[in-house]
Formats: sequence, C-alpha cells, structure tokens
Amino acid sequence: MSLRAAVRAGDSARPWLVFLHGFSGDCREWQAVGERLADWPRLYIDLPGHGASAAIPGVDFAAVSARLQDLLISYNILNYWLIGYSLGGRVAMYFACQQARAGLRGLIVEGSHPGLISDAERRQRREGDLHWARRFAREPLGEVFADWYRQPVFASLNESQRTALAAQKVHNSGVALSEMLMATSLSAQPDLRPALAGRDYPFYYLCGERDEKFRALARALDAPCTLIPLAGHNAHRENPDAVALRLAEILQP
Repeated sequence: MSLRAAVRAGDSARPWLVFLHGFSGDCREWQAVGERLADWPRLYIDLPGHGASAAIPGVDFAAVSARLQDLLISYNILNYWLIGYSLGGRVAMYFACQQARAGLRGLIVEGSHPGLISDAERRQRREGDLHWARRFAREPLGEVFADWYRQPVFASLNESQRTALAAQKVHNSGVALSEMLMATSLSAQPDLRPALAGRDYPFYYLCGERDEKFRALARALDAPCTLIPLAGHNAHRENPDAVALRLAEILQP
C-alpha cells in the first residue's frame, strides 16, 4: 500500500517541494505555505497513521523512509527538496541521511529534533511516549489533545489556540496515532547529527522565535537557522507568510 499525497502542479523546470507534516497532521498542514510557492511543483504527503494513509503502519523509521522513497519513485520525482515539520522534519532528516536519496536537492526542517544522545534520555522519552500512546489508543481524542497542547513545547499558545488545535485533530484515528507515535518515537530515532554534519546537500533550519526548546537545539546544529517572528513551535501555521518568504529565499536559483 502506497502513501497518499496531494499533488499541485508548477514549473516543471523547478525542483519539487515535498512537504511532510507533524504528528497528528495531514497533507493539508503545509498547504497555506506551499500555495504561496505556486511556481514550484508540490507534493503534500500523508505520513503513515495520518490522513488518507491512516491504515498504513509506520513500523519504524526505516519502513517510513522506504515508503517515502517508493512514493517519490511512483511520481517520478527525481529533483526535489524535502521540507518537514516536527515529526515530518525528523522523517526528512532520517531519509536524507540514507544512501538511497537520489535527486535530493536540499533539506529544510522546522522545529525538529536531530536525535537524543544518551541512553538515559532515550529511556525517559520512551516512557513519556508510551504514556501518550496509551492515552491516544484508549481515551477520547478531544480530551487527549486538550492535554497534549499543554506540554511545555506549546507554551506560546493561548487558550483559544489550544482549543482550536485540539478541535482540528479529533478526526484522527487514536489507535493509528498511538502506533505511529511509538514507531517513530524520538527514543527510537538515531542521533542524526554526525550524518548531517557530513552531508553533501544544503540543510536549513527554521523555528519560531518563541520556541525556546528548538531554538536551543538549533544552536547545536551545523545549519543556518532562521527564527520565524511571532511564532512558537508551529511556525508555519502561526506565520505562514514569513515561512513562505524564507523558503522562497532559499529556493531561488
């Protein structure tokens, strides 16, 4: 079974922009940004466990990466940039660090973790993700997401923003989200810093100016970092104009 995606046409002489959403998002998540870049052909992907790909299991990073590769081949996409947010950025970084990535022009990630370093950090993260995975599988999604958006990483959100985001996510399958959360847990992700440091393609990092956690992580990466004004962890949703402008600056030949 292939991943599902939404395709938008653009100038065939330009590279494709392949967008990967965050946890509990879908192919619509990046479209407010992507449609401001209409000169480029765009592919908005539903990751396993999400959107129209909800029935596709994630399994692990290698399996998700293989499905992404198969999807690119099926669309004959041989010249492209990977652009990912949070979970989608982690998938993009993992994919870009593999050998089978012919045609990759560059990597742009927003608010994404390159990987934990210590076993203690991995154990702690696994315990936390397992807690959330059980809740997603067993409890009403409205209640789970109401608590999800109270995590410290979302501290820049106000109450109305939290409520709106939670309401947008209740269409998901809780079981599918639970399985994907554990399949792509940060505890199961390799530390990608060494591979990214040896990359042979451009790598750019974006994060909201109010996103303290990922601003700190960005400083440890060997990549140009752009702070998106008036935004927290979900910068492309909170300030799509600024994100689209920065992408256009990066992509212009």
